[in-house]
Amino acid sequence: MPKIKTCRGAAKRLKVTGTGKIKRYKAYKRHMLSCKSRKQKRNLRHATIVAAVDSRRLKRLIPYL
Repeated sequence: MPKIKTCRGAAKRLKVTGTGKIKRYKAYKRHMLSCKSRKQKRNLRHATIVAAVDSRRLKRLIPYL
């Protein structure tokens, strides 16, 4: 059987945790930060776990991570 190609864009954006869940970073922290509150910007710093409904679809993009 041939190997599956990894989607390089997804591999650069996503990480797999030790338990097999997919970790991602939050959006909306690139520009126009002056109109966002300090609390909103602080909460956007931390990574979060991908929703369970999306994780199966994303695991196909990164099969060897």
